[in-house]
Amino acid sequence: MADVAIVGAACRFPGAESLEEYWDLLNNAVEVATTTGLRRPSGDPESSGRGLSGRFLRDVEEFDADFFGIPPREAAAMDPRQRIVLELSWNLVESSGIDADTLAGEQVGVFIGAMGDDYAAMTRSGGSAVFDRYSHTGTGRGMIANRVSYFMRLRGPSLTVDCGQSSALMAVHLACRSIASGESATAIAGGVQLNLDSVAEEIESHFGGLSEQGRCFTFDSRADGYVRGEGAGLVLLKRLPDAIADGDEILAVVRGSAAGHGGEGRGGIALPTVAGETDVLRRAYQDARMDPRSAHYVELHGTGTKVGDPVEAAALGAVFGPRSADDPLLVGSVKTNIGHLLGAAGIAGLLKTVLAIRHRRIPASLNYRAPRSDIDLDAFGIRVSKVSTAWDDSAPRIAGVSSFGMGGANCHVVLSSVDECEVEDSVTDRALSDGVSAGVGSSVVPWVLSGKSAEGLVGQADRLLRYVRERPELDVSDVGFSLAGRSVFEYRAVVVGGDREELVRGLGGLVVGEPGRNVVHGRGGGVGKTVFVFPGQGSQWLGMGVGLLDGSPVFAEHVRVCAEALSEFVDWSLVDVLRGEANAPGLDRVDVVSRCCLR
Repeated sequence: MADVAIVGAACRFPGAESLEEYWDLLNNAVEVATTTGLRRPSGDPESSGRGLSGRFLRDVEEFDADFFGIPPREAAAMDPRQRIVLELSWNLVESSGIDADTLAGEQVGVFIGAMGDDYAAMTRSGGSAVFDRYSHTGTGRGMIANRVSYFMRLRGPSLTVDCGQSSALMAVHLACRSIASGESATAIAGGVQLNLDSVAEEIESHFGGLSEQGRCFTFDSRADGYVRGEGAGLVLLKRLPDAIADGDEILAVVRGSAAGHGGEGRGGIALPTVAGETDVLRRAYQDARMDPRSAHYVELHGTGTKVGDPVEAAALGAVFGPRSADDPLLVGSVKTNIGHLLGAAGIAGLLKTVLAIRHRRIPASLNYRAPRSDIDLDAFGIRVSKVSTAWDDSAPRIAGVSSFGMGGANCHVVLSSVDECEVEDSVTDRALSDGVSAGVGSSVVPWVLSGKSAEGLVGQADRLLRYVRERPELDVSDVGFSLAGRSVFEYRAVVVGGDREELVRGLGGLVVGEPGRNVVHGRGGGVGKTVFVFPGQGSQWLGMGVGLLDGSPVFAEHVRVCAEALSEFVDWSLVDVLRGEANAPGLDRVDVVSRCCLR
């Protein structure tokens, strides 16, 4: 398979509402608390009126329907998974530095893993009195992906994938295949899981996979099952050469993947097989054109069940072992942090691994003390990553991610770091050719915001205010550069300031409805494409533009071209005039100041 770049990512997981919070949770070895007997607020369409246990997302009832152009009745009828994936898709595209309008009409695929239909079951249990014209689309699982394609006007494949617990990783696998074949130029892929109905939990409990301790002890002697979790995660994918040419920030690269079925085994369809898992692991590394022993880490399916863990360990040993004690295969499971996200489990593991590659550190896998008696990790050359481990970057960082469905649908994805020198060269070349530069050497920085409503604009300002307050290390110019690349809507505001304090103060005033003198806000009208500036003579000053000349390679290059063009007609240097050099004429000369204005 052709190499596929991950150029963007977004998530909402228990205890982590963003990628930054997710990495903090992983890096600090946090285990999200299990909530028993949870009752969602009364009156929410997500409430079943019965208690649930597990690890949950906050505020799943909240949704900005106006932003997505969805009437209130239709929004109420929608499975909350549709709403979360819509919101997360928008966040994914914007955080990747892409104007969503530029994707309209393009071959962008959407592949979303999801299993179960809690909301549909709860809607049906309410009887015909709760049905309306939106119930059919609101409860359709396939609509989870279709909503995204419809809202963003995408023309690529659009499908919701359900193959059990491997659904999300299978969605990534299928998206990569679609890109490799040329069917999709870009793809959004991932998964979503919400646990809304206690009846579904009761059915799962009878299945026998849930932990009585309410914790996941992957590969540990205390393992007795998993705890349920919920959440969503997405990645933005494109061909690696295209990502490099476009100057994208590349988080990691999918080098290969494989999918398969476990085949007939003893004990029924829900039991995994060593042969089936071994086969999919081997084929994934063949697809990646890599020796499995080159991998440093594998993010396990790792449910912590008495049947699943020994089978997975044996399959890993058959493919990756034997390895020496000096070079073991490190393994871990994010299920020990946030629980088993079922249909979204694979994307939680994938994003953990992407972040580990990005930060050059393998997080600890929690709740591990000693292996089960039927798992000989030393013989396999496998070691559970009990503590956070620095990842040596003297060679490409290579890792695998596994996800296995209870019906036997297995998937494994091979990830690696990217050649950073090659990417940096490409980004520099693109910035020079396109005139893009964050460091413009200006003493005043603008932060631009917009929304589809006045409330939405204030909400954006509030989120930005909280974000920058929590991250004092952020460079204000970097923030302004990122904001300038976002989509522009009718309600707009610009906060300007010479330093962080002034910008934060301006944001705060906008949030409370008392914008200061450094805030401009209002509604946008028609947008023109050409601006004429007639400064006239006498408005120039010595040294004007020097900060920009020193801070922006793009501006400096354009000034050099202008100076070269003028040199044929004048006996002085444009650059020397701008810098106020002793050998250059002053701005009191008409021939100097008029030509500087014209250029």
